[in-house]
Amino acid sequence: MPEETSRGKRRLLSVAARSASALAGARATLATALFALGTHPARAASILAVRVWPARDYTRVTLELDEPLKSTQMQLSDPPRLVVDLEGLEIDLALRDLVARIRPEDPYIQQVRVGQHRPKVARLVFDLKTEVAPQLFALAPVGNYRHRLVLDLHPAVPVDPLKTLLDDVRARAARPTLPPPEDPIAALLRDRLEAQERFAQSDEDPRPDPQAAARGKRRAPAVARMVTIAIDAGHGGEDPGAIGRRGTQEKDVVLRIAQMLRERVNAHPDMRAYMVRDGDYFVPLATRVAKARRVQADLFVSIHADAVVRPQASGASVYVLSERGASSSAARWLARRENESDRIGGVNLGSRNREVRQVLLDLTTTAQIQDSSRLGHFVLSELGGVGELHKPRIEQAGFAVLKAPDIPSILVETAFISNPHEERRLADGRYQARVADAIFRGLESYLQRHPPAPKARAT
Repeated sequence: MPEETSRGKRRLLSVAARSASALAGARATLATALFALGTHPARAASILAVRVWPARDYTRVTLELDEPLKSTQMQLSDPPRLVVDLEGLEIDLALRDLVARIRPEDPYIQQVRVGQHRPKVARLVFDLKTEVAPQLFALAPVGNYRHRLVLDLHPAVPVDPLKTLLDDVRARAARPTLPPPEDPIAALLRDRLEAQERFAQSDEDPRPDPQAAARGKRRAPAVARMVTIAIDAGHGGEDPGAIGRRGTQEKDVVLRIAQMLRERVNAHPDMRAYMVRDGDYFVPLATRVAKARRVQADLFVSIHADAVVRPQASGASVYVLSERGASSSAARWLARRENESDRIGGVNLGSRNREVRQVLLDLTTTAQIQDSSRLGHFVLSELGGVGELHKPRIEQAGFAVLKAPDIPSILVETAFISNPHEERRLADGRYQARVADAIFRGLESYLQRHPPAPKARAT
């Protein structure tokens, strides 16, 4: 009897083992089939970072995730609110950090509330200061970024660049103006500017006349009307640009130089500056061009800080657009890197209207490139007085940001942020001021030789 019981137990164990084996095989077969179909068990995504970029143009909220997720939005009014549901996401500390990142000066967001709407569905409620036109879109991994979910809060009535320019002009006119105190650096810069009053016969080689300083005071530019200079600080927001070994970010350096250049332009009685980007936020390349055209800019200057693999590379450069390809392999590489800014900064391709897309078409003319080259030579010559030049001539390549068909446009690489020595200089406010002075002198010298013709302007 005990022997029969033992045999029965062995049979039961054998059957159970075969059943378990069959079940495991079935599970493996099912997993293989799901994998072949591109379907695998869903898991909750994780928040890697939360970033908020408030600006007058729009506010951007970015969630960086390790996996893409589905999202929906719902807009409410009275009071204005925006509800965003994130499927496949559990609330964690990273998502709650979004609450603390909303600044009081944000022009569009009053506050944000975070809650678990239902299992694996997180809800964000944005209490708004005004009506907005929201855009919610996903970005695939690029550069150092993983999956990003982006919420752009644009004003319901888009900001008009021309109105922004005129508001700035009125604000400056309303402020009392006091003469700045004279200082040794300003005196040296003035003396050097006076020494460059006369130029060689060719525009392609605007070398200063060493005897010019002794021939009297500097004359004002022979312009027949107010000249508008569009100043474009490269990168911004989600796009830091190049980053030096000490952590210096290109977007910060070039914004400070652009702001200094704006001060110098606005101090001139016959010039006014329009800042394409006046804060730490991203502006798509085509929008930068469209803004300059909207304010009917006479000149366009895009400011950058170069970077390459070799840390020994040094010096400033000036680039203009090319009709027939890049002037060198380095210029071609740089244009490709700068044109990647849209992918890194994050462009909602589905929302770009036809007018903005049209800007990226090759509408440039030979006359525009010739004028840009003349402007570039003057600026490059002045930059040579601040520090060394990477190359003694202007370069050409297909930069998208230079494609305004009716505005002389240049791209200035102020120095190599990838060079440790030049990175330290770029982070120095005194050096930034010298670069801004050099660019301004180049603009002014160009306008002295090539004053813009009178034209009807919306003012």
